[in-house]
Amino acid sequence: MHRTRTLRRISGSRAGAVLTAAAVLTGGVACSSASPEATSASADPAAASAAPEVFGPAGYRGLTLGMAKDAALAGGKLASAPTSTLDGCVDFSYTGGPAPDPARMKAEAEVEAKAKELNKKADELQENPDAKPGSSAADSAKAAEKDAADAKLYADAAMASADLAIKREERGKAFVAAGGASFGKDGLRELAAPSDAKTAEGIGVGSSLGELKTAYDAKGLKAGDNGRFQVPVDGKPDWVYEFTVNGDKVGSVSMVNPKSKCA
Repeated sequence: MHRTRTLRRISGSRAGAVLTAAAVLTGGVACSSASPEATSASADPAAASAAPEVFGPAGYRGLTLGMAKDAALAGGKLASAPTSTLDGCVDFSYTGGPAPDPARMKAEAEVEAKAKELNKKADELQENPDAKPGSSAADSAKAAEKDAADAKLYADAAMASADLAIKREERGKAFVAAGGASFGKDGLRELAAPSDAKTAEGIGVGSSLGELKTAYDAKGLKAGDNGRFQVPVDGKPDWVYEFTVNGDKVGSVSMVNPKSKCA
């Protein structure tokens, strides 16, 4: 009788051990049944936040529309040296973007200075015309010589203005192609997207003209000069998206405040 009770106690102990082992195995199976995607996400938290940043009303890379230049540079998302200072607007590429081209910047400064000087002289001449010359042959000769000099001044001023317009166009194309930020006297006046960025509507460099119109026609997309299209930026008065289109493809995307002055 005593031996029978002992055997029962041993059997009960073994049964408990079996139940405990089964519970452990069941828990292990439950844990291992999680999906591979979930396991991967937990192993790599960065993967869950790898969605590309939207280029839109909230800005881009910590740069917000209208922010001060010093604050923007302090954020570390822009190169420290400007790529252009033409017309008093200061352009910066994103960190790691194109470096300043000293030769181009020097040429811009020279063309701008020449245009300002000649146009100032032309304006002064127009505002203060010379008195009418006398009727003598000598007076007439002097008047003719003066008229020729004035005509040359006006022609030189017009040519210098044309050269400056070309530099502005070259500067604008280089800026939007590389992406970056341009500052005027009131802060950030233009933010250009890099080639891999897209708007919330999925429009970026390489999008078709049809895709651009589908995304923004209902929001007031309008065609402008030189293959540019503009549409208001949601929630940002005075700001517009500006898309350049080459053939049937979007060549660049930026957000611009047309009312912002350079200097």
